[in-house]
Amino acid sequence: MRLETTIEAGGRGAPGYMHELLSELGDAALAAEGLAGQYGVFLLLTDDKGIRAINRRARGLDRATDVLSFPSVRYKAGTARDNSAQLRREYDPQTRCVHLGDVVLSVDRALEQAAAFGHSLAREMGFLFVHGLLHLLGYDHEEAAQGNIMRGMEEDIMNRVGLDRTLTDDDFTLVSTARKAMELAYAPYSHYRVGACVRAADGRLFKGCNVENASFGLSICAERNAMTTAVAEGATAFTAIAIAAEGAMPSPCGACRQFMREFARDMRVILVNGESIQETTLSRLLPDSFGPEALGKES
Repeated sequence: MRLETTIEAGGRGAPGYMHELLSELGDAALAAEGLAGQYGVFLLLTDDKGIRAINRRARGLDRATDVLSFPSVRYKAGTARDNSAQLRREYDPQTRCVHLGDVVLSVDRALEQAAAFGHSLAREMGFLFVHGLLHLLGYDHEEAAQGNIMRGMEEDIMNRVGLDRTLTDDDFTLVSTARKAMELAYAPYSHYRVGACVRAADGRLFKGCNVENASFGLSICAERNAMTTAVAEGATAFTAIAIAAEGAMPSPCGACRQFMREFARDMRVILVNGESIQETTLSRLLPDSFGPEALGKES
């Protein structure tokens, strides 16, 4: 299944990683709802002025809100999973998608609420998009029982994509860069593409992908590729690395763990595949490790 999210910036833009993140959230929502096939959503990113005008025109409400939803389907009972016949009527042969409707999101309000709640803009915009998308899928919160079901769905979808409070906007930039590196991987033998992005202590980002070789032993992992690229640019201290793969959740091999240990006693490690994000640390991956300080050299 796949949700094609068409995003238009009307008044306010969003961080570069947001399109990819919202697409992942859409796919997670379809999976949580148990839907198969291709679906489409139009998302308008605007400011408080823009969403206030839409509220006034569409709802007779003269104020700004954080998110609005305009479903294409009016479900007779239940949610999208219970109304396959109605969904089929919204199939567009040109896009080859079932159009679920439109979502409007105020970036102004998302920025304000992210600051108030003390979490990332990625989490706030992600939550608002999921909330709006669930309305398109037939969920509501007018009654307490319905609200509890909808809230449970929101939490499930957010957790699938790793949008918890510990990940920052910088972390999602790291993840997005690792995923882009993964697309360039040379993996004709294992067919397991991996990308990595490491953050140096000075804030610079360096990416790498796995490059395989017919002799197998000369293959290089994405993690070491990213770090040797960084060293070539003068960076020898690191604070975090994101590792992205398709299929099974990636995990650094023993050689990569020791290689990272050369340049950091500890660092955050973010692992991501097409379904979820996990966070750990180098010290957890390589406890009681051996490093340069054992030889009188500090890392």
